[in-house]
Amino acid sequence: MANDAALRAQLVKLLDSKEAHATFDAAVDGVALKAAALVPRGWQYSIWQLVEHIRIAQADLLDFSVNPDYEERLKWPADFWPKARGPKTTAAWKQSLADYRRDLGAMKDVARDAPDLYAVVPRGTGQTYLRNVLIVADHTSYHVGQIVALRRQLGIWK
Repeated sequence: MANDAALRAQLVKLLDSKEAHATFDAAVDGVALKAAALVPRGWQYSIWQLVEHIRIAQADLLDFSVNPDYEERLKWPADFWPKARGPKTTAAWKQSLADYRRDLGAMKDVARDAPDLYAVVPRGTGQTYLRNVLIVADHTSYHVGQIVALRRQLGIWK
């Protein structure tokens, strides 16, 4: 039991990305609407596109993990990347960040509360709850690193 509780606590920390690298919140802090849409030479995506990609992928993995009626509706990779380079409004930018944070909280609940992290998700093809939590953490940290590098390129990283 102690090992299970320790693993769950570490998974929540991992989802927060507080130990080895910048957090999602630090990576997006202070990004203005105009800057969120910039794609410098040599880059394929804007900050907005990276944030939306993280949000969409996390939402899909969360839905897969907790929704007994989950259906695979999104096609990889087209549906996981926004077409627009930037949000249309500040409200859209703030909503994307809020949606990411809401779903992150729910993914932490999966890490904390899934009866058995090693159990296979019933609607899947062998994926476990643990695997889904780890994929969300790994995927997010990869793209948070890209956001930081992109902000450095744009000269807007502290």
